[in-house]
Amino acid sequence: MSQRILVVDDDKQIVRLVQSYLGQANYQVLTACDGSSALRIIWQERPDLIILDLMLPDHDGWEIIRKIRSDQQLAKLPVIMLTARVEDTDKIIGLELGADDYITKPFNPREVVARVRAVLRRTEGGNLQPHLIEIGDLRLDLDRHEGFQNGQPVTLTPTEYALLKTLMENPGHTFTRLQLIEKSLGDGYEALERTIDSHIKNVRKKLEPDPANPRYIHTIFGVGYRLEEPTGELP
Repeated sequence: MSQRILVVDDDKQIVRLVQSYLGQANYQVLTACDGSSALRIIWQERPDLIILDLMLPDHDGWEIIRKIRSDQQLAKLPVIMLTARVEDTDKIIGLELGADDYITKPFNPREVVARVRAVLRRTEGGNLQPHLIEIGDLRLDLDRHEGFQNGQPVTLTPTEYALLKTLMENPGHTFTRLQLIEKSLGDGYEALERTIDSHIKNVRKKLEPDPANPRYIHTIFGVGYRLEEPTGELP
């Protein structure tokens, strides 16, 4: 069965354009032109990915992302933001709320299809024998595409999962932001390097007892990030 994409934008022409290109790429497309309809479709239909305009007439995109990420059953749902705003701060806010990627209007619809494919690839588990990565009290089940800490599930977005996987597969190795983008997210991710900071910040909130003083993911100033197994006990 083909994957289902929900396209949310109050510009019906944009919706029709994106719907056409995604349909040609063999995706099933659901559409909504306002936040209320989008939320109803999300809860009823459970799409595989959402393309979400930030500027909607009722519930704006930021509010919708908050609702998705606060719902345990929807928290892993991939979200790509559509925004006509050029300010980096708007994009950063969306990413810190849990969006996986963003596309700035005007856009090439082929780029939208490429971004959708890239994000969905990050949600796919492997077909090999069960494969686990364990560092300290962190564990990634690569078969099930799930994260755990102290045996308890940790809800990660596809982008957060991909970044953590790369870091856990290479403990002690320092990655630049560009290297993290290329290794974790691939060529389809063309956002600014600084947006990685927003995703790392979100991962720390989920894993670190004190995100301001991380035990696992360390900032290497002037370079990027490195994951290390913590030593010693928590204070």
